[in-house]
Amino acid sequence: MTQDANVANPQGAVLAAALLDRLPTLTDELLKCVLEQSDIRGKQSDIYGDDRLVPLDDLHQSLQDNLTFIFSNLGRAGSHDLTGPRRTGRRRAEQGAPLAAVQSSYQLGFRFMWDTLVAEAHQTGIVSDAELVGIASEVWMLNTLFTTELATAYRDALIEQLLCQDQERSALVEALIEGRIGDTATVWEAADLLGLPYQGVFVVVAAEVPALARHALPRVQSRLQVRGMGSAWRLLPELQVGIVSLRSQRNTPALVEILRSGAAARVGVSPVYTRLERTLQALHLARIALASSPAGDPIVNVFDDAPLPVLVVSSPATSYRITKTILGPLLDINPDERDMLLNTLAAFFAFQGSAIEAGKHLYCHPNTVRHRLHRIERQTGRSLQDPRSSAELYIALEALHRLPEPAGGYV
Repeated sequence: MTQDANVANPQGAVLAAALLDRLPTLTDELLKCVLEQSDIRGKQSDIYGDDRLVPLDDLHQSLQDNLTFIFSNLGRAGSHDLTGPRRTGRRRAEQGAPLAAVQSSYQLGFRFMWDTLVAEAHQTGIVSDAELVGIASEVWMLNTLFTTELATAYRDALIEQLLCQDQERSALVEALIEGRIGDTATVWEAADLLGLPYQGVFVVVAAEVPALARHALPRVQSRLQVRGMGSAWRLLPELQVGIVSLRSQRNTPALVEILRSGAAARVGVSPVYTRLERTLQALHLARIALASSPAGDPIVNVFDDAPLPVLVVSSPATSYRITKTILGPLLDINPDERDMLLNTLAAFFAFQGSAIEAGKHLYCHPNTVRHRLHRIERQTGRSLQDPRSSAELYIALEALHRLPEPAGGYV
């Protein structure tokens, strides 16, 4: 990549040429300044050094590139080769050196370089003070080009790293939820890369997505992290699936609170499990917990907290047959009348068997509620006064609410 400069400055070129002859010595001096910068407060640099993020030889080369760029381009018209700063920026991102620390070092390098130019001008008389003022703006422009290109390359490389890490994490989560990781050593490695413990207290979260390739729980990973819960996620066509490390089962209510605050559709949470290789089974239970909520409701359902709905949806074929057996002829009457009777039964159960409260909810007299309930009893042959019959009617009603009607009707 190059940058054009339209006007030549012969005085600047002469001054810079004199300094290029001293480049090795100047680089050594600049290296010493950079290393001493962090020693001001009495501690050694945690970035630069042979046993740290950036080896000394690497730092020396990049500082030399910085000085070379300025001295080679000062006073010369035409294009500037920005390969050096781009190479340094990518390299520092790969090494994990913080961008702020890198920029701080190059600010120090800029001050060193400018002080060196001024000293050379005064000692040799190559340029006057007035000409030096003109050179200053060009030096500033070159330094801006260098540092801007370095920062751009750094951020580009960092984005590539983050995308690659996200893809790797997503692939590992997919392998776990599909049960494709069985070897203990491989599971340990996956746990390490995901930042999760191999053994701990885990749950799987399954959330319905609002649309294809859209997250069901935006920013959920960072929100859980704030509460001390690590997690790893995978976006599937119909679900956003996450493995959450609770650290303690006591954190389940906090997890549910976070999920509820961001849920746009149904969410299911598996029972707690303690080994990552059991993630496939936990996902199956999370899916059942999700399906046990009525479609379209943004409800967070924990598997262990909803035994009856979970039982209903865990075996749809059996639930369909039981529903037909329990409700019998009631399913075959006029749809409007059937729905009216079933809504009355649902209100009766919702208000703990109180015809008065059910009537308030339905805007009708309690005697009307009792009359409808008697009709249900006659149609089904089951008395609401009998605990067993009442439980059977409740189960059948749950199945109607939580399962879609089969294509061929109830058989």
